[in-house]
Order: sequence, then C-alpha cells, then structure tokens
Amino acid sequence: MNKFLPIVVDKSHLLTIGEKLYSESIELIRELVNNAYDADATEVKVALGEDSIVVEDNGSGMDRKGLEQYFNVGSPFKKIHSKSPRFQRDRIGQFGIGKFATLSACQRFEVYTQCGSFAATVTFDKEEWEKGENPWQLPLEVKPPNPQRGEGTTVTLSQMTRRFDLEAVEKRIRESVPLKAENFRVYLNGRPITVRQLPGRKIPFLEGTDYGVIHGEIVIIPSSQASTHDLGIECKAKQVTIKRELFGMESWGKSVARVKGEVHADFLPLTTDRSGFIVDSGEYKVFFHIMKQVMGHVREVLTEMTSEKENVKTRRALKDALVRVQKALALNPDFSPFGELPLADNIPGVGGAGLVSPSPRSKAGMEKGREGKRGKRKKSKLPRVRQLTPHAVICKVKIGHSGVSCCLDNFGPDGPECFSEGTTIFINRDHPLYRREMKKRNSHTMHLARLFTQEISLMKTPQNPRRAYECQSKLLRDAYQN
Repeated sequence: MNKFLPIVVDKSHLLTIGEKLYSESIELIRELVNNAYDADATEVKVALGEDSIVVEDNGSGMDRKGLEQYFNVGSPFKKIHSKSPRFQRDRIGQFGIGKFATLSACQRFEVYTQCGSFAATVTFDKEEWEKGENPWQLPLEVKPPNPQRGEGTTVTLSQMTRRFDLEAVEKRIRESVPLKAENFRVYLNGRPITVRQLPGRKIPFLEGTDYGVIHGEIVIIPSSQASTHDLGIECKAKQVTIKRELFGMESWGKSVARVKGEVHADFLPLTTDRSGFIVDSGEYKVFFHIMKQVMGHVREVLTEMTSEKENVKTRRALKDALVRVQKALALNPDFSPFGELPLADNIPGVGGAGLVSPSPRSKAGMEKGREGKRGKRKKSKLPRVRQLTPHAVICKVKIGHSGVSCCLDNFGPDGPECFSEGTTIFINRDHPLYRREMKKRNSHTMHLARLFTQEISLMKTPQNPRRAYECQSKLLRDAYQN
C-alpha cells in the first residue's frame, strides 16, 4: 500500500521567506503599485502617512476566486496569463510572495477589493495569523458593493514598524514602476509622479537577438549635472528597473558620471527576488555582449563631445595668447622670422585655418595671360604637410601679409612639448605639462604664449639659443604688460 508524506510549510518560515526575498522593505510599495498595473488600473494613489500606507487603484478588482488567487503563494497564474485582459499589458508580478514582504514593515495589512457586484475585505494580521490554528485561513468579510468607489483594490498597511522617506519612495516608484505606459498614472500624497527627463546628448539604440529585442536610450548629460549617485545604466524588464549595470564603464574615470539612461530586455531571466538577472544564462550573456558594443559607441560620442568642448576653450585661450604675442611682435619687428604663411580669416591679425597666401609662382601663373610668356621659372618646393587628427586646433598670427601658424594636436604623452616645421608651430596637447596648465584659463593662455614665443625666437636665431631665450623673454614681457 502506497503511503504519502504531507508537505508542510511553517507559517513563520513563509513570513521569513517573504521578508528575505524583498530585502528592502521599500520594495513592498513597488510591488503593490505593480499589482495595480497588472490589474489594468489607469490610476494608482499612494498615501504615505505617519503610521500607515494606503495604495488605492481603479483596476479590475478581484472577485472571490480572484482573492483566493491573490493569496495563493507561488501560483503560476500570471505566467500562464501573461497579458492583462483590458490593455494587454505584460504583467510584472510572478511569484505572489510580495504581499508577505509588507509584513517586514508593518504588523497588519488589509485588502479591500470590488469587482462588479462583489466587494470584500481580507485582513492579514501578522500576530493573529502566526498563532492561528489553521495556517491557510484569513478572515474574509463580504460587503455590499460601493457604487461611488467603483471597481478596484485598496491595500492599507497599518501598525508600521518602519518609516519611509517620501523622496526615497518617489525615487523607487520612478525607477521600478512602468510610468511610461499609456493609460497609467501614479500619485504620491496627491502629487503625480512623472518620468524624469534627462538633458543632454541622447543616443537611442535598437538591437535584435535570438531571444528578443534590446532597446533603450543612453543620455550623456552636461558636466555641470554629472553625479556619482546611481552610477550605471538602468536595466529594465517589463519597464521595471531590475538593477544598474556599468557595462565596462568602470575604466572611464570621471566621465562615467555623465552617462545615464536605460535599456529594456524583457526576455532576461530574473532572480527569485527580482533584484537581479541570472547572469550565467545564455540570454544574459548575449545581452551583456550587445550592451558592451553599444557602450563602445557611446564612449566614442563622449570622447568627441569632450574634444569639442575642450576645443572651444582651447581656441579661446590660443587666440588670446596670439593676440598678445602679435602685439609684442609689433613692438619688436626685428624678432619676426616670418615668411609667407596662411592668410588669417576675418578676425584682424589672428584667425583659423584659411587659404594659403599666394606664392610668387602662383601670382605669376595668374598673371601669365596678361603679361605673356617670360620664360620658365624655377619650381618652388611644396611645403611639408603633417597629418593631423580631426580635433586639431589651428590658428595664425601675422604681421603685414606674413606670419606663423600654430597647431595644437595630440602627439602622445611621451611626444615633444612643442616643435616647428617650416613656419608652423605644433603644440602637443597630450603633454603632461600642457594637461596641467589647461585646467585654468589664465595659466592656459600664458603657457601657450610661452611655447609660441619660444618657437618663433628659435626660428629667428636657431644657432644662438641664448639670444633666442632673450628674445622670448622680451616678447613675453611686452605681451603681458598692462
């Protein structure tokens, strides 16, 4: 004769499981709001009081069978019926243990629900339930339906054992509730909670995998708003933030504080407490690989944006330095070594990259038709051109119709601080001394003026470094007097 052993779960263990699975008691509010979302609610009101929390929704409510299902721990109902009946929402809840998490913050919670002509209240008192003889019975009070209330559910937590900060609750709801869903609004103490819009450069992405779609948006926020609080990208499943992940940004230094955003991947398997993903699953490995590629592109954009911002400051400092040097050269014309150089743009005396001033050969070529043939001329040597990066900053200073070009570019931290080729002075932006001096505008301008006057002085007297040093000193003194 076959015999069977009954499986018994002690009630105290069930409470412990509920509390442990939701290690942060604030999660209970998220769980209650998401239950309302699963029930096709369009509006959820959360009231945070001194000794109570009330979560009221206008969802479909529950009948007698629905209440039994609500208190059925580990029921597969939401997995089987993964879509809500009215709005076809992807249901968020799975395990049905969240209600027991409420008892990590209070001694008692009451569920009032109304569905059609059925209305009832179920009271869950922790102390009474633990000492009750029947471990699976809860007091149910059937009531006449309230037409003014309409369908929906109200959960009231009382006899609180923990207190909740209003800002912390708002932050958790914003992160872990599908606020972007249509026909769904959440209010906290009468004030609507909206999705926070981040300012900055937005980088949307959409990637397909064998498991499903990965999509989201990364935002590079301004440096002035960068914060080390909540670092990483919000990883969401069914519009709920499960965790934050850096995806390799650990090595980005301070720049990581400027990168925010979210990624959605509904196919990812979750841990039992919904606090993380099962990272050794095939789904997560594919997801992580895709996101590493996305973040590689984000880093390229960030580098480009950083270079653009740095270039604005660099151009300003360089023009300031060259204007000062131009004034000093006007006072000391004998120090000028300049031959023919690029002409400046519409900024008098100092400008960006422009046309190369016509050489004698070019001028003769243009006048050839009018003046007739005057015999062959000796070919002039073409100037040497150095390959520059896209972020190079080029400016020119001139006296009369001739001058010298200054080019700031990246030549590596081990490269020379500055050097000259022909009538072009190159300054290394990667040099440690340059990186230090560029942090303050005044020292940045002075540093550029020093390097520029050093090179033009050496152009003038390349065989006499002592004389070049004296010229440089005089130019710098005249550049910064007054």
